[in-house]
Amino acid sequence: MTALVLASRSAARSRMMAAAGISFSTAAADIDERLQELDLGSSDRTPDRIAIHLASVKALAVSHQFPDAVIVGADQTLDLDGERFVKPKDLEEARAQLVRLRGRSHVLHSAVACVRNEEVTWQCVETARLTMRDFSDPFLDDYLAVAGGRALSSVGAYHLEGLGVQLFEKVEGDFFTILGLPLLPLLSYLRATGIVTS
Repeated sequence: MTALVLASRSAARSRMMAAAGISFSTAAADIDERLQELDLGSSDRTPDRIAIHLASVKALAVSHQFPDAVIVGADQTLDLDGERFVKPKDLEEARAQLVRLRGRSHVLHSAVACVRNEEVTWQCVETARLTMRDFSDPFLDDYLAVAGGRALSSVGAYHLEGLGVQLFEKVEGDFFTILGLPLLPLLSYLRATGIVTS
């Protein structure tokens, strides 16, 4: 049986794969994402292309450690009318991001890539559109006080599967994509290649 390795520190991605009954191990990639983006030409630095590039780079970064294993890399970018957000560095930055997103729609691009023996064998990117409600400043203060450091672990400073759902008035797209892993396309690929029983 082919070994499967998730190249991610994301607890949400691990939970999704485990809940789907997939047997895998984890080995987080140690890369500088902002530096890796510079490998793309300026015309290729669109949010969806950045997501797929980083997903592949993460998988490639750990592939040499696991010969013959299939390495799954994933990444997600947030696009607000052409402006890309990254994970906030602190709660002040998280607050500033949420103020920018408040009352507006943004797009999440979630990418997944599979690598085997240091060669990219498959890639996919899916998108979702989310609209935040026009919440009050006191609500935002309360949200950040409760979310605390968890708000820093996600692009956009929210987790839709938790308290962050209260920030939204409309969500369009696949739930797994919103959580950061296009799980259904990944499962289809793993079944097609015999890694997961079909």
